[in-house]
Amino acid sequence: MHEFPIVELGGFNIDISTWGAIIISAIITFLLAVLSVRKLSVENPSRMQNFLEWVVEFVHNTIASTMPLEKVKRYISLGMTLIMFIFISNLLGLPFGIVFDVHEEIGWLGVTAEKLAEHGGHMHVALWKSPTADLAVTAGLAITVIFLVHFLGLKENTKHYIKHYIEPFPIFLPLNIIKEISKPVTLALRLYANIFAGEVLISTILMLGVYGVPFLAAWQGFSIFVGAIQAFLFTILTMVYISQSTIHHDEDAVH
Repeated sequence: MHEFPIVELGGFNIDISTWGAIIISAIITFLLAVLSVRKLSVENPSRMQNFLEWVVEFVHNTIASTMPLEKVKRYISLGMTLIMFIFISNLLGLPFGIVFDVHEEIGWLGVTAEKLAEHGGHMHVALWKSPTADLAVTAGLAITVIFLVHFLGLKENTKHYIKHYIEPFPIFLPLNIIKEISKPVTLALRLYANIFAGEVLISTILMLGVYGVPFLAAWQGFSIFVGAIQAFLFTILTMVYISQSTIHHDEDAVH
C-alpha cells in the first residue's frame, strides 16, 4: 500500500495530495460553473447550456422534495455547489494514479530517513487521491453544513427550533442533542468510507498488474456510479436538515 506525503507546517500535518486535490476540485467546479453560463441562448442553446439546465432542474426537484416550493430558489446555489464539488472530488482520484518509488530522503514530500527505515529503505509515495477519501475533508464539509443548518434554524425559526430539543418531552433533551451530534458524524463517515474503500480496492487491483486491467475498468465504472450517489445523498440530506430546522410542522401541513 502506498503512502501519502505529509509535511509538518506550523505544528500541523499537511497532506500534500489532499490539499492539491481540493484546489483542483474547486478550480474544476468553478470553471464548469463559469463555462456553463457563457453565451446563453434561448433560440440555440449549446450542449453545455442544456446540461446545465438539466442539472439545475435535477437539483431543484431534489430540494423541492424536502421543502415547500417557494423556499427552494434560495438554496439552489448551495445544492449546485455541493453536488458538483463532491461529485468531482469523488471522481478525481479515479483516472490518475501518480505513484512513484522513493529510495532516498525527500524533505518536501515528508519522506524522512526514519520513514524509509520503517519501510526497508523503499517507499511507494502517491501524490494524488480523491479529496473525499480523506476524513478531514468530509468532516470539514459536514461541519460546515451542520453549522449552516443550526444558524438558519436559529435565525428563521427561533422559537420552534429551540423547542424541538425538548420534544416530545423535556426528558428527551439528551437524546435530541445526541441526534444533532450524529448528523455531521454520519454525513462525514458515509462519504469518506465509500470513497476511501473504493480507492483502496483500486490500489489493490493495481497490484495485479496487467491481469487487473479488466477488473480496474469495471470497478472504475462502478465507482462513478458510487461517486454520483454519494454526492446526491450528501446534498439531499443537507436540504432535509435545513428543512427540518427552518420550517415549522404547522407550516408544512398548510403546504
